[in-house]
Amino acid sequence: MTLSRPQRRLAAIMSIDVVGYSRLMGADEEGTLTNLNRLFRQVVSPELAAHRGRVVKLLGDGAIVEFKSVVDAVSAGIAIQKRGPAFNENLAPDSALMLRIGINLGDVIPEGKDIFGDGVNVAARLQSICTPGALAISGSAHEHVSGRLDECFQDAGERELKNIARKVRVFRWPDGETQADKPALSLPDKPSVAILPFDNMSGDPAQEYFADGVVESMTAALSRIRSFFVIARNSAFAYKGRHMNVVEIGRELGVAYVVEGSVQRAGGRIRITVQLIETAGGAHIWADRYDGTDEDLFELQDRITEKVAGALQPSIQWAEIERTGRKPPQDMGAYDHAMQAMRHVWMLEKDEATRALEILDVALAADPDYPLALALAAWCWAQRSVYNWTEDFEGAQGTALKMAERAAALSSDDPLILAVLGAVHTFARNYGTARVLLERAIMLDPNAAWALSRLGWLEVYTDRPEVAFEYFEHAIRLSPLDPLNFSNMVGIAHAHQIAGDYELAVRKMQRALEERPSAYWIHRHLCVSLLACGRLEEAKASRDMLMKAYPNASITLFRRAMVFSPDTLEKMLGQMRELGIPE
Repeated sequence: MTLSRPQRRLAAIMSIDVVGYSRLMGADEEGTLTNLNRLFRQVVSPELAAHRGRVVKLLGDGAIVEFKSVVDAVSAGIAIQKRGPAFNENLAPDSALMLRIGINLGDVIPEGKDIFGDGVNVAARLQSICTPGALAISGSAHEHVSGRLDECFQDAGERELKNIARKVRVFRWPDGETQADKPALSLPDKPSVAILPFDNMSGDPAQEYFADGVVESMTAALSRIRSFFVIARNSAFAYKGRHMNVVEIGRELGVAYVVEGSVQRAGGRIRITVQLIETAGGAHIWADRYDGTDEDLFELQDRITEKVAGALQPSIQWAEIERTGRKPPQDMGAYDHAMQAMRHVWMLEKDEATRALEILDVALAADPDYPLALALAAWCWAQRSVYNWTEDFEGAQGTALKMAERAAALSSDDPLILAVLGAVHTFARNYGTARVLLERAIMLDPNAAWALSRLGWLEVYTDRPEVAFEYFEHAIRLSPLDPLNFSNMVGIAHAHQIAGDYELAVRKMQRALEERPSAYWIHRHLCVSLLACGRLEEAKASRDMLMKAYPNASITLFRRAMVFSPDTLEKMLGQMRELGIPE
């Protein structure tokens, strides 16, 4: 006896969900049901009918809907969401109904009037990651609507969805950053370039970090050419997993050229392909391929860097391209582990820093004299002290200084290593030494966005807000999409705080918290700025967030970690006392 295979069909599936349904029902069950029924009767059902959608099942706070056409499904979703604000006009803000809508094109298995299968599951997962009042659609759905609807969609890259085995490319509507809304950045007055994340062609997802490491090294090497403007790696890596037109990338980053490529690594062999593209019209200037072994990696990177530099500005001689001061590790394992730790190091979060140190311990076990691993570990230890992640403040700071000094002794002209040592000296309040180190890092690498940011912080700590603004703004321009820009925003907020503009300081800190809600250390400064503005209740709420994140919080604890000038620090600590933070 053979079992018949289930029938399948291709369908466009919409998953609808009411945002905060449980909260709304808990606050006003009868009113919420009345409003929800009215929303479906007046808005949702008419638009589904107009676009030939069939409601498969109602889920209490949502629905699964099938369409024969993806264009119909997406058009219906957009129409529903566009009518949402008008529907909510007559409702109290805490009773407003907002929807999340996910749409996917995929196989479904019909069973009676119901449908099942991966196509439905993906739509439901897309809905769960959707922004309230918006749409999240799969890449397969976007292919069918692209060019057929007069709407802009934002490519959010490939995402891992719960209980879905494969990554799914996600597109969002509305595009919060349409080209019409974003002014193009003006091109610098020197050759400008961004090295985009390279594709991993190894067939092994575990080698992703290796491809990222190649880009990291190339970016560092090109940045040291003073006549170039090089976008920092954090902004370039914002395009990882996203397929965008190079013209758009050039517009967003303000660069004339981008470098794309791929890395294939298997059986001790490496193949790197690279192409240089002009962003104005998408013209390919050159493309090349480099083959070698693991042992040839650093020589390959130098050759590729030379080729890029020569193509951008032929008058630059190879002798002007300084080889990085980084010492190539004796054991490739150390390099691999340092690259794996990199993304954890720069998250500025306690658990991420702990994970980075675990990986870096393995790197240093393989090569105890690897400067990059020493510097990254030093920065993680420094984070523990300045962000109040440890009560052994002196121990963390001492370890950071010891490791940073050793890294600099081994590689005295590496801009990143000098910047880390400068940052550690800043936290130790050795401001003169810190300034010398950070300025030398920028002299070696004029495109060192992080070093510029640390100089901005140094100026904040020494009560020079006007100079701090310049450094922070320059850092943001060099890396406009940097995930660490929330820290630059806090630095700008502190500069306003020191200048006496507390209202603007509050706005900048609140914006930084929107970008990184888990950065609870910001509340050390937000609560006192709110108090200075006379916004006592908000100040107390911020204080409560601080005390929850730091149960052992005290004036003594914060005095040890906060690096401001004596006058500024005592003023802030006095404001903390007013808010009831214990001595």
